[in-house]
Amino acid sequence: MIGLKCYFSLPVVAGAFFVGLPYSISLVAQWLYGWPNKPGYQKYMEALKPRRIYCLTRAVLEMLKYLQYGKLYFQWKLWYKDDKNSKHYVKGITFGRRGYKLDLYYSPSMDNSKAAPVPVVIFVYGGAWGSGERSIYCLLALQMAKELNASVICPDYSIYPKGNVLNMVQDICDSLLWVRERGQTFNLDKDNIVLMGHSAGAHLCALTTLFLVNSAEELFIELPKQRELVSAIKGNIGLSGVYNIMDHYKHEKMRGVEYVSTMHKAMGGLENFDYYSPTSLLKKLNEDQLKRVPPVVLLHGTSDIIVPVESSVRLSDLLTSLSIRMSLHLIPKMNHTEMVTDLMAPDRHFYHTVFGCIKHEYSKFQGHVA
Repeated sequence: MIGLKCYFSLPVVAGAFFVGLPYSISLVAQWLYGWPNKPGYQKYMEALKPRRIYCLTRAVLEMLKYLQYGKLYFQWKLWYKDDKNSKHYVKGITFGRRGYKLDLYYSPSMDNSKAAPVPVVIFVYGGAWGSGERSIYCLLALQMAKELNASVICPDYSIYPKGNVLNMVQDICDSLLWVRERGQTFNLDKDNIVLMGHSAGAHLCALTTLFLVNSAEELFIELPKQRELVSAIKGNIGLSGVYNIMDHYKHEKMRGVEYVSTMHKAMGGLENFDYYSPTSLLKKLNEDQLKRVPPVVLLHGTSDIIVPVESSVRLSDLLTSLSIRMSLHLIPKMNHTEMVTDLMAPDRHFYHTVFGCIKHEYSKFQGHVA
């Protein structure tokens, strides 16, 4: 009888593990984040397809890797709440048409009251256009201010469903305008700004710059001010960014996450993918506009499965073909998350590698390197 029970229990256990668990995980994920965009009962038929079930389950289980960043989570959480750290930054400054907040991290040179106006880095965090907040990146911004000897601004913006991609671009423009109009209060150099973003944030930095170069009416900013903003942007640094939305959508489909992802929702549907793709916008710029595109620096880890390294490589090739000044740094064995988590503390594995690349390119923006 014992042998018979074992004989029957083994298939049951195997079935539960290889069928029950994946279906449970993927159905819960789709219930929480969105069913396939199909009419009527077809959305459930699509959701139950074996390939989608197992691809989505794999994607969800990959997120367990984030548990290794638990120590960093508590570090930034405690640091941001500690009032003693207020000497390093100003928290919760209101800016822009929607009243979002930004944090300003002091450059080390701001201790000198007679110092010249300080260069500015605006860091735009990622989060698939649907998550994230400025406080998460406090340690990154703190280290960046020290390493670059610049003031670092980290703004919140209209993540989905609070807003769409156009709203996000408008918010980043508003953070640029804040530096131009209010930065003198903090001795900021309004004519020396570098945009830097990670993942979706890198996409938004590139998109914002190109909208400004193209004098987009949708920004609701006077054209002379748009030209001033473009002139003030000395460079654009993209960390593991998405630059062609349709290409990334195909990658999401391959991973089985295209319906649970917020990307297509934040873009307003597939019909807007071309409009919100930096690669497409670049191809539409005229010769005069191309000359006004600031230099671009791209960093990407070769082990990135969230945003494949090809995203940066293809943009690099396009920028080169258009004679836009650019640099590409591919970092071996680095994944998507490490690109930002490893900038939060000097003891992180890739800290010196990534900051070494950033500092070298940043020096070029400042005219210190030929």
